[in-house]
Amino acid sequence: MNKRIEIILFKQLTWIVLSMLLAVVNAHAQTAMINAQSRNATSLNGEWNVILDPTGIGEWRQIWQEKKPLLKTDFVEYSFEGSPRLKVPGDFNSQMCELTYFEGVVWYKKEFSYSLDKNKRLFVHFGAVNYLADIYLNGEKIGSHEGGFTPFQFEITQKIKPGTNSLIVKVDNKRLKNGLPGLGYDWLNYGGITRDVNLIETDNTYIEDYSIQLLKGSQKEVSGWVKLNGADKQKRIKIKIPELKFERSVKSDNNGVAGLQFSSSFKLWSPDDPKLYKVIIETESDTVEDEIGFRNIEVKGNKVVLNGKEIFLKGINIHEENPFKGARAFSKEDATLLLNQAKQLGCNLVRLVHYPHNENMIKQAERMGLMVWSELPVYQHIEFSDTAVLSKMDLMLKEMVRRDRNRCSVVIWSLSNETYDGTPNRTKALAALTQVCRQLDSTRLVTHVTNSQSYNNNSFKVWDSLYKYVDIISVNEYIGWYIPWQGKPENVTWNVAFPDKPVFISEFGGEALFGNVGGAADEAASWREEYQQQIYINQLKMFNTIPNLCGVAPWLLFDYRSLGRMHPLYQKGYNRKGLLSEKGERKKAWFIMEQYYKRK
Repeated sequence: MNKRIEIILFKQLTWIVLSMLLAVVNAHAQTAMINAQSRNATSLNGEWNVILDPTGIGEWRQIWQEKKPLLKTDFVEYSFEGSPRLKVPGDFNSQMCELTYFEGVVWYKKEFSYSLDKNKRLFVHFGAVNYLADIYLNGEKIGSHEGGFTPFQFEITQKIKPGTNSLIVKVDNKRLKNGLPGLGYDWLNYGGITRDVNLIETDNTYIEDYSIQLLKGSQKEVSGWVKLNGADKQKRIKIKIPELKFERSVKSDNNGVAGLQFSSSFKLWSPDDPKLYKVIIETESDTVEDEIGFRNIEVKGNKVVLNGKEIFLKGINIHEENPFKGARAFSKEDATLLLNQAKQLGCNLVRLVHYPHNENMIKQAERMGLMVWSELPVYQHIEFSDTAVLSKMDLMLKEMVRRDRNRCSVVIWSLSNETYDGTPNRTKALAALTQVCRQLDSTRLVTHVTNSQSYNNNSFKVWDSLYKYVDIISVNEYIGWYIPWQGKPENVTWNVAFPDKPVFISEFGGEALFGNVGGAADEAASWREEYQQQIYINQLKMFNTIPNLCGVAPWLLFDYRSLGRMHPLYQKGYNRKGLLSEKGERKKAWFIMEQYYKRK
C-alpha cells in the first residue's frame, strides 16, 4: 500500500478513536488527566488519621459528617481526633500489625488549606486506591471509584472553601465476586491509599490528554493528538522538542481536539540505548512537559521486531511489592530496587503482574531500557456473564491505556491471565475487549495469557479460543513442579495453534526456600534450591524445542507475600518461586537464568 494512503487511513482511524475517547470522558468524568507528575500539584501525601471499621458500621454512623456532641446526652461513637495515623501513599496491611491480613473498611482523613484564584480550577487526584473508594469533601460525597491500580480524579473547584478543608476517603479492599480481580488471589491483597494524592490546579482550560508516538511500522512518522478540557476549547497549541529544534503549532476544534502529524529523524529508544526526548505541549494558559521515547514494536511473521530488528524478549515477572518491607511498592526508590535486580539478571523486559503498576515503575523502566508488559487484573475465575464485570473491564482498560499510552517502554498490553476456555461468555467478552484495546492504541502488541494447554506423552497441545485475537501466544506452564516430566526435556514436541504467531513462555519455575540446600535435585518435596535449579536446567533444554519462541519470563523475581502459601516450614505466607528471597538472596536457579540471558 502507498505510504501516503496508509497515513491518510491512519488519520481517519485516529479521529474515530478520538470520538471514542470523548465518549469515555463524558461517561466517566472521574477519569484522570495524564502526566499528573508534571502538573501544578500540591501533595497531600504524609500522615492521615484513620478509623478502622471491620464491621462496616461507619456507613450507618455517617463518619464523613464528623459529628460532634452538642449535649451531654449526645454520644458520638467515633472520632478522627486521637485516632491512629497511617502514611499515604502506603498500604494499611504493612503499617499496623492488627491489619496485617485485614480485608475491609478503613476511613482516612486529611485536613488541608488552599487558596484558589477565581479563574482557576482545582482537582483532587489519586494515583490509586485499593479497591473501592468513596471520596468526601467537607461532609459532601464527591464521587466513587472502583479498581485498585489506576488513577482517578474529581474536580473540587466549586467545593473548596476558605480555611480548613476536610477530605475523607472510605477505602474497602474486600474481595468481590464481580470485582477485578475476583475472589481468587495469589498475592497479598494490600488495601489503602497506595499511591500519591495531589491537589492539581489548572487554568479554566487545560491540557487534559495527548498522544505523541510513532505511527506503527514507521521510524520517523508521528501521528497523534492533543485534547483540551474547559470552556475555551478552540486554542492554538504548540508542540516542541527542543533537542530536535522542532516546533509545530496546531489549532484545536470545537471538541478541544487537535490532530498532530509530523516527521523527524529520531534516535530510537531501545534497551541498549533508552533515548528520551523532552517534549513540551503548551497553550497560552497551560504547559505540560514530558519525556517521551520513540520506538516501533510489531510482529512480523512469527518474530517480534523492535525498530525493524528481531528481538528476543528476556523477561521476568514482578509483583508490586517491596520485598524488604513486605509492603506495596509505590516510590521511585521501590521501582529502582526491583528493576535493578531485573537488569542484573540480564532482562530486557519486565512483566508487571497482574495489574497496572505505579507510574514510577513504568517511567523508571523507560529510563533504564526495560520494555514493559502491562496487564489488566482479569485474573482467573472472573464472572464474564455479569454485565457489571464487562463494564469494569472496559473502564480499567481505558484508564490503563490512557495513563501510559505515551510511555514507549510499554510494548505489550496483556488483557487477561489464566482465564478458562469454556467459562460462559469468556471468549466473547475478551474478544470484544481486545477490539477496544486495538482501537484505543494500535501501536503496541496485545496478548492474553493462558494455561489451557495439554501435556501428554511428553507433547504439548497449545490451543485456546483467544489465540485468534492476539499478537503473541503467551503460555504459563510449570512442568517439573505442578506436573512431572513425561520424558526428556530436549525431546518435548509441540503442536501450537496458529503456528504463524510468536510464542512466549510467560510463567515457569518452582518453589525453593533460600538456604535449604544439600539434598538431591530430584527430591521434589524437600523445597530445596537444587530441585528448583534442576527445573530451570530442564526448562532451558525444553525451550530449544518450542517453535517460534520469542521470549520467556520466569515466575518470578522475588519471593512475595501470598496468604494461600501456608506450608509452616518452607513458605510461611510466601510464594517461594522467586529467584531471589524476600531478603534479596540469590538462589541457585538465579545463576542458571542469568547465564541463559547472557547467551541470548
